[in-house]
Amino acid sequence: QVFSHHCPFLMGPIECLTDIVTPDTDIQVTLSIFELASAAGIPCEVDPALVNVLAGSKTEGSSEEEDYKVACLLLVFVAVSLPLLASDPASFYNTEVDGYNNNIHCLAKAIIHVSAALFTLHNKNIETHLKEFLLVRETGE
Repeated sequence: QVFSHHCPFLMGPIECLTDIVTPDTDIQVTLSIFELASAAGIPCEVDPALVNVLAGSKTEGSSEEEDYKVACLLLVFVAVSLPLLASDPASFYNTEVDGYNNNIHCLAKAIIHVSAALFTLHNKNIETHLKEFLLVRETGE
């Protein structure tokens, strides 16, 4: 807010750039715009730092298709594990810490950010994969 107040001529174009990003935009262009926006303090759909870390942690010898399958399997694992995690005794709200003892209240945001970074890295539609995640979670009981 302070930066926007003192440098609106700089923040305006950056905000306009983030508005023009669509799922069809080239991945490198999208990451460049999001990196600029993140540096300026503007929240982005995808965390470019997380994408860079995930891109750097690829194992040698694995194909792009294998990495994509692993990302999909990670979401399936999380979806299937949710009922077990929800039934854990530590998954009850604690008024003393204003949250859950096992930090389950952070899980939704973590799923969204990690899956967005993974599927951005693989140049896939994030929304479609998150809808599939919900379908797996709905039918996974």
